[in-house]
Amino acid sequence: MDILKSGWPWYVSGPLLTLILGLMLYMGKTFGVSSTLRDLCAIGGAGKTNPFFQYRWQDQIWNLVFVAGALIGGMIAATLLSDPEPIQLSSATISDLGSLGFSTDAQHLAPPEIFSWNALLSVKGVIFIVLGGFLVGFGTRYAAGCTSGHAITGLSNLQVSSLLAVVGFFLGGLFVTHLIFPYLAKI
Repeated sequence: MDILKSGWPWYVSGPLLTLILGLMLYMGKTFGVSSTLRDLCAIGGAGKTNPFFQYRWQDQIWNLVFVAGALIGGMIAATLLSDPEPIQLSSATISDLGSLGFSTDAQHLAPPEIFSWNALLSVKGVIFIVLGGFLVGFGTRYAAGCTSGHAITGLSNLQVSSLLAVVGFFLGGLFVTHLIFPYLAKI
């Protein structure tokens, strides 16, 4: 049961991921989660007003089932398989988080100062959640895929556009983390 609490080692999860991606490549499918929103909009009838949603969404049922499985698996992992011990943070991380005004009790993976219903109604919450969510959604559409789709499927298929997207994701993440986030956290 300890392996369920601590996660699978790389030598188990890596080959399993490789097997799944190999099967998907063999079946002509690509892995990615961001296209699911397009599928849901098409199911809801968005194709009546926008040609982007006019396609045979029924061919994407497998992807909807995959995302539903990921959500269900995440709920099972969070409720039944999570380790009750607090997460282990280095003293430097605790110090850095404290200097930015975040709780340092190591009880939360996501700081409640940003990720809570009370915080959502604050200026900081709107900036981080609403504006941040919009930018992630816009970037995903602009890049024609999400980080998982480009980094897992695109790179394994040796797509240059995915390599550029992944480099852009990482550079953007580093830029925001080190130059923008510290200022926004103090709002």
